[in-house]
Amino acid sequence: MHISTFLRASSPPFAILWLWGLWYLSWMIAAFWSNRTEGRPKFQSELFYRLGNIIGILLLFAGHRRNGHHARLWHAPLEVRWCLVGIATAGFAFCWWARIHLGRMWSSSVTRKADHHIIDTGPYALVRHPIYTGIIIAAAATAALEAQPVSFIGLVVVTFSFWLKARLEEKFLRRELGMGAYDAYSSRTSMLFPGL
Repeated sequence: MHISTFLRASSPPFAILWLWGLWYLSWMIAAFWSNRTEGRPKFQSELFYRLGNIIGILLLFAGHRRNGHHARLWHAPLEVRWCLVGIATAGFAFCWWARIHLGRMWSSSVTRKADHHIIDTGPYALVRHPIYTGIIIAAAATAALEAQPVSFIGLVVVTFSFWLKARLEEKFLRRELGMGAYDAYSSRTSMLFPGL
């Protein structure tokens, strides 16, 4: 089958659903590859961003089952929709680069792992939270592909919840790893997007 025939026969919204599912499954399997946790903030301090992540992702796809074109903000050509799938793929690839680079210090929660130290190379030289950046990029591409108001509300909620998580994580790591070392790192590296 020729590539253009495959792209016409396939559905970008279906592909992006699979992309999110495969990323999430691989992410959960990789959770077993991490050092033991030696410290973490109180659960209550993580509750708000966790709920935001769940609600935001659900809102991203809330309009997915609507078949009517009237609900869409725009109707992008097929090639543009596949480009958005490619951008989401790049976002998830950026996540995985950061996850692999972080190694056994990764955690889905805000934690201090055994032998925890500041990593400021690879994707962590570009931004302090490249995993969150990659997810936000994938969410933005998904919202643009879905092209529904509720999807953009989901994008805003996802972005805000990861910003909250990043702030909590930085406050926790400053306390755990030393304010001087973390402040030096944050002074030369942006939080979520280079230059912002």
